[in-house]
Amino acid sequence: MKIHFHGAVGMVTGSCYRVEVGQTRFLVDCGMFQGNKTLKERNYGDFPFDPAQIDAVLVTHAHIDHIGLLPKLVKKGFRGTIYATRPTADLMTFMLPDSARIQVTEVAQKNQRNERKGLPPLEPIYDEEDAERTLALIKGVDSSVTIGDSVRAVFRNAGHVLGSAFIEITLTEGGQTKKVVFSGDLGAKDHPIVEDPEVFTETDCLLVESTYGNRVRAEEKKKDRLKALATIVRDALKRGGNLIIPAFALERSQDLMHDLIILMDNREIPFAKVIIDSPLAANATKVFARYPELYDEDATALLKAQGSIFEHPNFTFTRSAEDSMALNGQKGLIIMSASGMCDAGRIKHHLKHNLWRRESTVLFVGYQAEGTLGRLLLDGAKVVRIHGEEVRVEAQIREITGYSGHADQNGLMEWIGSINAVRDRVFVVHGEDDARAELARLIREKKGFSVHVPRMGESFDLLANVAPAPAPGQASAAGAPAPAPAVTPAHDSFNLYADLTIRLAEFMRREKDESRRRTLLEELLRKM
Repeated sequence: MKIHFHGAVGMVTGSCYRVEVGQTRFLVDCGMFQGNKTLKERNYGDFPFDPAQIDAVLVTHAHIDHIGLLPKLVKKGFRGTIYATRPTADLMTFMLPDSARIQVTEVAQKNQRNERKGLPPLEPIYDEEDAERTLALIKGVDSSVTIGDSVRAVFRNAGHVLGSAFIEITLTEGGQTKKVVFSGDLGAKDHPIVEDPEVFTETDCLLVESTYGNRVRAEEKKKDRLKALATIVRDALKRGGNLIIPAFALERSQDLMHDLIILMDNREIPFAKVIIDSPLAANATKVFARYPELYDEDATALLKAQGSIFEHPNFTFTRSAEDSMALNGQKGLIIMSASGMCDAGRIKHHLKHNLWRRESTVLFVGYQAEGTLGRLLLDGAKVVRIHGEEVRVEAQIREITGYSGHADQNGLMEWIGSINAVRDRVFVVHGEDDARAELARLIREKKGFSVHVPRMGESFDLLANVAPAPAPGQASAAGAPAPAPAVTPAHDSFNLYADLTIRLAEFMRREKDESRRRTLLEELLRKM
């Protein structure tokens, strides 16, 4: 009876945990790695297990960092069942084909460049046919599912996105039973549309996310969130440019539509054109409309008053690439586009056309992983590279933390505070290392639970209840020398390369002395 950690340890993406109990093998999530280029390259490697030997996958929610490698799993031989709540199952019918299209399109673009460079062609991680085969394996469940004679899983509301769940799993082997809770991603209280997370009271093991494990956001109630959004919208439109909002197609786009309707109807912001430039967001919105019974009290009240929480005369959904490109020359628009971390999709084109304009505003409303374009902008980058070109940042960069789909440190500790007993230990996952270490410290101090911060490739025997087995090549409890960290650095060599090219280009423009230019370049060449 073992748990193996294959992703979302030392990072907030790539969630994947493998569980062995008796003759049953299953995964909890199978997500894509997102962030810098080195981290993304993990998506192309082999799985550290045989997909054909996996009996089932339990999915916590429909974000790509939790489901994005499911088509690859199928491509490599998985033929079991994928279980998820019904809303999550519905959302996956759009999320996975969209992800496949992105893989194919991006690889086609890279192969055009590689051909000119004389480099060999790349193969996409998976394609739309793999995604379609994956959809045929998905089964929506109401609340619980059994896998063979040894596994029973109960899905409970995690309050993160529509259909998101933390999963209570009871494992039975050799007459012994263990309960393990996988938190998935936990939402903050008083979030738009979805209800607050449920709680539980006891377990043997808990795997808890720590995205904001070291961060306490300023307390922001609904009225504060609306006020902040109204102020930024008014200021952005007054400046005469566009307001660009990198928004995840799932949940964040719907949250913003919900709040923009309220502000327009209350005359707190102008009746500006709102463009939802994401076919995926349009499809996800249709799924939201199917499940009004899952809305919180505010969304329910808005639905009763307006008849819809997503339709408004000022809202326009784009479909084609041509519709998206037609926005380039316009001003005074509110443009929401994916991806939320600015690492792919149409948002990069909008940033390329707006970042250099002083009248433009870019508003971030979600987590930005280390190494992503979004994080670079939030951290104050003055020049960034988009599609191989330098773009100077003249636009205003703003942020509202009240839309985060993740509980902050206080929210996580409040959720954990409801637990009376964790008999074996807590594993802190789904966070960068500083966030995991801080949350682990708090759990030990406040609750007295045994806590472990796992590394990539570690495994834990639930029946032996001993310290987790180290990953291959990792330091053992006996004190063997530790290898280099298994976690990809947040600022990788490709980030450094981009920084170097930007600084070198600025140096060449700034330095007028040919001798100094030549001396620096010769020194760089000697070191290569």
